[in-house]
Amino acid sequence: MIESLIGFAAVLLLVLLRMPIAFAMAIVGMAGMTYETNFRAAISLVSRLIIDTSQDYGLSVVPLFILMGLFVNKGGISRELYQVSNAFLGHFRGGLAMATIAACGGFAAICGSSLATAATMSKVVMPEMRKLGYSDQLSSASIAAGGTLGILIPPSVILVIYGLLTETSIGKLFIAGIIPGILGIVFYLIAVQISVFRNPAAGPAGRRFSLLEKLEALRGVWSVLLLFFLVIGGLYGALDVWPLNLTFSPTEAAGMGAMGAFLIALSRGSLTFGETISVLKETAITTAQLFSVLIGAWIFSNFVNYAGLPEALKDIITTAELSPWLVMAVIILIYVALGCVFESLSMLLLTVPIFFPIVIGLGFDPVWFGIIVVVVTEISLITPPVGLNVFILKSVVGDISVGTIFKGVTPFWMMDILRLLILLLFPWLVLFLPSQM
Repeated sequence: MIESLIGFAAVLLLVLLRMPIAFAMAIVGMAGMTYETNFRAAISLVSRLIIDTSQDYGLSVVPLFILMGLFVNKGGISRELYQVSNAFLGHFRGGLAMATIAACGGFAAICGSSLATAATMSKVVMPEMRKLGYSDQLSSASIAAGGTLGILIPPSVILVIYGLLTETSIGKLFIAGIIPGILGIVFYLIAVQISVFRNPAAGPAGRRFSLLEKLEALRGVWSVLLLFFLVIGGLYGALDVWPLNLTFSPTEAAGMGAMGAFLIALSRGSLTFGETISVLKETAITTAQLFSVLIGAWIFSNFVNYAGLPEALKDIITTAELSPWLVMAVIILIYVALGCVFESLSMLLLTVPIFFPIVIGLGFDPVWFGIIVVVVTEISLITPPVGLNVFILKSVVGDISVGTIFKGVTPFWMMDILRLLILLLFPWLVLFLPSQM
């Protein structure tokens, strides 16, 4: 157990020294396995992990969902989602900020990436809110917080990786994320109203759209609804009726989603040959980065497991006779603390192999735990000092300070904490839909 704790400290130190997390975990894991066994055994394990990961068919779902999100972005769907949200919500105080949250939720449902959602929506929304006189604090906070919805609302890459790590049904994880995702949108809308109540000038009301204008705006989002129904409906058997008779595995659903997004972008004339090549290159680069982190995490988790940390933690819990909920509270606090240092995927890969056996041994549901982990990870995306969504937004917008964004995001962060408590106290909110499958 001592070796594992030293390994965690070494990874943290290397990350603080600006070493990429993938290499930090791989180097420490390799060194730890060499110490526990010998160099030949360690290098054999590492080479096998690299080969197995690159050949794992289940992981093919990851680049396909990434590709779908990038094609969606090229198709201009993000702007249309914002326009329809603005048509229905823009006339309220803080209406553009609420429209941003709703549009982020819709975009996340077909993109699956928080960083992509935040980066894309900032380009679409920020100029509009500034034009109407919104404060930079509220504008940037609504984008940064809304972007976090990308890793929970299905399809979600991070839920896919959790499912692969823990051998939990990806279909059940996807459908379990729907109610918490909707709850997140509702709570963020409340956070916007809290912000404009405290400072009415931060979010002035826009003009009221006519019924005809609202219907015209709705015409532009048919492709979003069609693509979402294709992916999710095929995954859960909603298309398994005559004459279609289609049922998809997660990989097949991702492939159909990527093809559907490609055809939508192509039909709108927004996809040239050069842009298609650019999308494919970006997909390859992003996938390589994710797989690097995944391989590094598996190397490190093998060392931690070999050093006996999970078993030692189980023994401590058993000996101390700690209640399951107290253990869960400690795990969540650890996640919140790690979220201040690590980005979401690294944190998930680093901790799930350690905590998952303990949580299952305490009798908690693996699907429920997966959603809880993702919600805590969402919180970490807007938690200082890292808050990855905040820094992504800063890099895209440029002329807003990180402090301004963090200050504006505080009501959203508090709503996230409230949502987490509700999901902890009422697990059926997560498990109801999966139980109906």
